[in-house]
Amino acid sequence: MHDDVKAPFTVHLEELRKRLITCFIAVCTGFVLAYGFKEKLFHILVNPLVSVMEEGDTLVFTGLPEAFFTYLKVSFLTGLMLAAPVIIYQFWMFIAPGLYKNERRLMIPIVILSTIFFVGGSLFGYFLVFPLGFKFFLGFATETIRPLPSMKEYLGFSSKLLLAFGLVFELPLVLTFLARLGIVSVDFLKKNRKYALLLFFAGAAIITPPDVVTQILMALPLMLLYEISIIGAKIFGGKKIRAKDEKKAPQKKS
Repeated sequence: MHDDVKAPFTVHLEELRKRLITCFIAVCTGFVLAYGFKEKLFHILVNPLVSVMEEGDTLVFTGLPEAFFTYLKVSFLTGLMLAAPVIIYQFWMFIAPGLYKNERRLMIPIVILSTIFFVGGSLFGYFLVFPLGFKFFLGFATETIRPLPSMKEYLGFSSKLLLAFGLVFELPLVLTFLARLGIVSVDFLKKNRKYALLLFFAGAAIITPPDVVTQILMALPLMLLYEISIIGAKIFGGKKIRAKDEKKAPQKKS
């Protein structure tokens, strides 16, 4: 908060409560809408696996309530994605009072770009990584070993990867925003490129399943996104907007 009089802590808690309620309502609304299309949504989610399975192979559920709870989870995840713009907007608006005027102007573009990058990362995982990864896993089937993926296991596996790819694609936006604030610089990003690449492969090994294919398919886009971040930092960074606002701000009389 950069006003002369700071708001009491209880005011921040009240604002946080209102924004959390708004996010909750948005997620519930998305859940209700998605539940009406639960079978179609799960069919779309499972399509990359079904497309590489042998003819006649299907998914199974090993517990009586498994299919029901799987559909509930699919509807919830879809509702969460539908509510993502609202959640991102509420988050940025909550921290907006703690930013300077020029920083607040970036809020709307950040909300829009955050949503685009997240969806883009999830689509990259769905259309490119899933088919290649599932084909690799199913390649271990033999005449005596038959894969029987369950609905529950597939949902947990696929949702984890979609979320991971969505989040890692936020990297250019985060680094460009930090450069815009003057927290990082182009020289800093270039100097630490080799350490960043090491972290990318280590992170991909932790997030993805223990196979080389999906690790590389996550690490390579991260390397490209890091280079895009450097370009973004060159274009939009290097401007000490906080310093500018501090110079413009009137000095208090002692």
